[in-house]
Amino acid sequence: MLEQYITIKKNAHYETTIQKSRFITHIQRVETEQEAKRFIQAIKKAHSQANHNCSAYLIGEHDQYQKANDDGEPSGTAGVPMLDVLKKRHLKNVAVVVTRYFGGIKLGAGGLVRAYSHSVSDALIAIGLVECQLMTLLSCTVTYPLQPIVEHALSKKELAIENVNYNEFVTFTIFVKQSELPNTSAWLTDITNGSAQIVMGENRYLERSLS
Repeated sequence: MLEQYITIKKNAHYETTIQKSRFITHIQRVETEQEAKRFIQAIKKAHSQANHNCSAYLIGEHDQYQKANDDGEPSGTAGVPMLDVLKKRHLKNVAVVVTRYFGGIKLGAGGLVRAYSHSVSDALIAIGLVECQLMTLLSCTVTYPLQPIVEHALSKKELAIENVNYNEFVTFTIFVKQSELPNTSAWLTDITNGSAQIVMGENRYLERSLS
């Protein structure tokens, strides 16, 4: 799993009109090349009447899975410019399809490159980006008298709380960097005088909005 990466805030689509042609950018998070291909095929099926469904994807820690497709546009005027936008924004695990409904005005090679690049860039601005940090969920169970002490301490350390469960005891589930697990466990034990029950859970990404 990637320790840290930047991706889109959510799956979405964004539409713009350039010289009377409709450009619809569909963008989605993907984790495998197969998932990217299924997404592209789904868009092509949904917009089978469009003149072009150009695509690009970038997957893996070292961008080991990447592809660009012009889908009938002049070579190098659509898919590659779209892929370049993903790379320049340092995105990971993203697939994008730009659907074009031709409006009757030819854009030329340079115009096409700009149109497809701007369609993706504008979509990313509209949708927003997040930074994903791989963390471990750590649960800390305490008695009710210790709840405000733990809550205040977590807030002071600016540790992200995933959930607080109130049953016979209070359980805080927090996001902790893997490198900080020993120190955080020791710290929680210390502030609760050894009474906290601490359990390490699954690894999960914590997302922080970048835009």
